[in-house]
Amino acid sequence: MKIVIFDMDGTLLDSKKDITISVNHVREVHYNLAPLSEAFIVEAINMEVRNLSWLFYETEVYHEKDKALFESHYELQCIKNVYLYEGVKEVLESLVASDVKISVATNAPTQFALRMLEHLGVKNLFDLIIGADSVKEPKPSPLMLNRILNHYGFDKNSHKAWMIGDNSKDILSANAAGIEPIFATWGFTPYSNAKVVAKRPKEILDIVL
Repeated sequence: MKIVIFDMDGTLLDSKKDITISVNHVREVHYNLAPLSEAFIVEAINMEVRNLSWLFYETEVYHEKDKALFESHYELQCIKNVYLYEGVKEVLESLVASDVKISVATNAPTQFALRMLEHLGVKNLFDLIIGADSVKEPKPSPLMLNRILNHYGFDKNSHKAWMIGDNSKDILSANAAGIEPIFATWGFTPYSNAKVVAKRPKEILDIVL
């Protein structure tokens, strides 16, 4: 058995415009702050260690009112500008056709992942779609990956599994779960010193199949 676990934002799909719009909505409504750029927000999200509440809202803690406003706004916003990266759908379909098991492990809330992937017509290709709200710790913890691997009855001695993502947290979670990481550079992070790097989605097929 072969298993491929995908990160979502910056790996399967480009969501930066909608995330930026919703973050800036909270900034304006609650703090009367000027809007942030997409580039700043993507860089902040991809930092290995950061305080997003400070970077986005200039508060030391993520207040419940900010979380609630962001999530209510993003629930509608998240499908307005999002798109799959070129070649992603074809790669997913090729993996499934080759009997490779595919799932999603994202640090985004599960509700948004399901909504976005359904909107983009690929939700039903995945066996499991797990967000950070489904486990006690998000990536770089291996908890999401372990849950997916357990679902498949993964045996490291007879099966192969990969984690594909655009962030150091994806690589760290793969290492912690004992599976092979692949760093995707076509999305939010255009470079990496990771051991295995894929510059285009179709390169995944060369590695996995």
